[in-house]
Amino acid sequence: MKGKIVSKRIRYGVYFVSLLLAVVATYFLLPKDSDFSHYFEVGKPWTYDELMAPKDFAIYKSEAQLEAERGVALRGLEPYMNREVREVRLEGLNLSGRESDWIADRLREVYAIGVVSLQDRQELERLGVSRAVLLEGNSVVEKVDVDELFTPKTAYDYIVNKAKVVSWIDGNVLQSAMISDYITPNVEVDRTKTDDAMQIIVDGVMLTSGMVQRGEKIIDKGEVISEEKYQILKSLQRAVEGEAEFEQIGGVWNVVGNVLIILILYVLMFAYLYLFRHQILDSVRATLFMFLMVVGMLALLALVVQYLEFTEYIVPFALLPLVVRVFFDSRTALYVHIIAVLLAAQMVPDATEFVFLQIIVGMVAVSSLKDMNSRSQLVKSALVIFAIYSVSFVGMELARGVDVVELDWSMIFVFGVNSVALLFAYGLIFIIEKLFGFLSEVTLVELSNINSPLLMEFSEKCPGTFQHVLQVSNLAVEVAKKIGANALLVRTGALYHDLGKMVNPMYYTENQTGVNPLNELPYDEAAQVIISHVQEGVNIAEKWNLPYQIIEFISMHHGCSKVKYFYNSFKNKYPDAEIDEAKFTYSGPLPSTKETAILMMSDAVEAASRSLKSYDEESISKLVEGVVNGQIADGQFKDAPISFRDVEVAKSIFKVKLKNIYHTRIQYPELKNQDGKDDKTALGEINKTLKKVRSPYRFQKK
Repeated sequence: MKGKIVSKRIRYGVYFVSLLLAVVATYFLLPKDSDFSHYFEVGKPWTYDELMAPKDFAIYKSEAQLEAERGVALRGLEPYMNREVREVRLEGLNLSGRESDWIADRLREVYAIGVVSLQDRQELERLGVSRAVLLEGNSVVEKVDVDELFTPKTAYDYIVNKAKVVSWIDGNVLQSAMISDYITPNVEVDRTKTDDAMQIIVDGVMLTSGMVQRGEKIIDKGEVISEEKYQILKSLQRAVEGEAEFEQIGGVWNVVGNVLIILILYVLMFAYLYLFRHQILDSVRATLFMFLMVVGMLALLALVVQYLEFTEYIVPFALLPLVVRVFFDSRTALYVHIIAVLLAAQMVPDATEFVFLQIIVGMVAVSSLKDMNSRSQLVKSALVIFAIYSVSFVGMELARGVDVVELDWSMIFVFGVNSVALLFAYGLIFIIEKLFGFLSEVTLVELSNINSPLLMEFSEKCPGTFQHVLQVSNLAVEVAKKIGANALLVRTGALYHDLGKMVNPMYYTENQTGVNPLNELPYDEAAQVIISHVQEGVNIAEKWNLPYQIIEFISMHHGCSKVKYFYNSFKNKYPDAEIDEAKFTYSGPLPSTKETAILMMSDAVEAASRSLKSYDEESISKLVEGVVNGQIADGQFKDAPISFRDVEVAKSIFKVKLKNIYHTRIQYPELKNQDGKDDKTALGEINKTLKKVRSPYRFQKK
């Protein structure tokens, strides 16, 4: 008892830490600028009440407007350029002295105006400037028109064109002299001073375009949001958020409020599990899975909305109830989904629309996926979810007053992407099964396939036992359906519960065709042989990597019952001898679930029914009552959550099913010949006649 208390304390300690981590993680996933929580877009109507300015605030210009104004202002920029005084030297020039002197004078003219590199000239043209300030050292020399500045090429063309009007200069000799090699830039942009001048101009552009006075009406309900109104609303949002940033006391209380909301929602999820799904709360893995699914979905939503800046509806939120429904029940899936949606509502622009759509879609998702035993069911659910998304969105937009022509039909594409993403649930379910040790209906369907290698081997080695497990599975499934147990799980567990008989199949009567080898053994040894099939079954199941839920059916299907045949035989033969009851008793454990309890009853009833001499209603009823009541008296179901009502329902089903299995067939009448005699009578007369004539031939009765 003390161990259980400690275990419970540890479990709830883990839950407390998990709760704190979930609250902290969710809080940091929330957007930090949520004081102005209205959702608005250009071209859409204002869906809230009439909005009045709560305070004075400036109307900020849009980024596009600011960029345009800054571009216009920068056209008046006068960049700073450093001009170097160059000494002209023409050594090595293949010209006469008179020609060299003339060229030198022209170069001095060019350098006096200024030569810039082609790269600097292109940058000046890109900025759209017309004048530049020339510096020599740190002194301003003059301001020049940018167009007047030379590049090396234009300077060369200038000198060549000047030379053409001088009669005593030979143009061919001038071109061959390669004077372009002597023309280099002497003016370059001063990057530092120019950038400072640009920054002054940019800073001089006003960020605002006016003011809104407190109490001034901003927008009416239903009014379509124009570009101007949109900018006013963005300015109000900026003003409110900026104010909250500097109000430390208000910020603290904002944090407290958000944390309380998150905490309440997670506590409600805990309360639901504690009150209605205690079996989930008893499993640490199952409870942590719930938390991780919710936090994981919120993290995905935060990534998409806050960082990737996509619409929140591209996130496949219906994935959460679908996955939870596969491993648990519909009620739990819907409850967890609602908790997650309410948490996510604090992360999206239009919380009302988001909550409405997601709750509807969650209800449809849970309803459309009753049993996920095939991939086609997931596809059908995705199609239904897409249709509900689209119809609900259109309905909400029309209800807001949006004209059909103005509907944002691109959202239909978004819903399509959302629905396609739901198909990844199939792979996600497989991963979750491996990580958390869950068992999905898809896996159960695969395991219950009698054409699987293990079951095929089972049927070949133990044909009689395999027929027995098929009958047991049929009985157990019917009971499970009636009392609200997992019928698919029961069916699968029943198919594998006698797996251990594969080791020595001829020791079991259903597989024998002659002498029973157990008759040669002492009663206690024979009992141990029979008992060993449980552990042998567990070993085979572990070798084939069967889920632990299926292995439980193997280990629990006899509980702690006795091998009655050998136990009673020993007591009858040696009434005065001391008996070691442990040698005749299965080691357990007892059935701990409704499903394993159903299997124990079905297995015992089906096996016992094969020994009946007559299958009338009275004998079958007496058999069922005796077997099940005996198990109850032995305390085999004390650890299983099964009620007396469930047991009575099971008994009634066993009686009906056994009666149908072993029903009496009617006797077919014999076909009479033309003389009105049946075939047997006619055949007998023919044989008498042949006997009189001593014929070696006889007609045999079939």
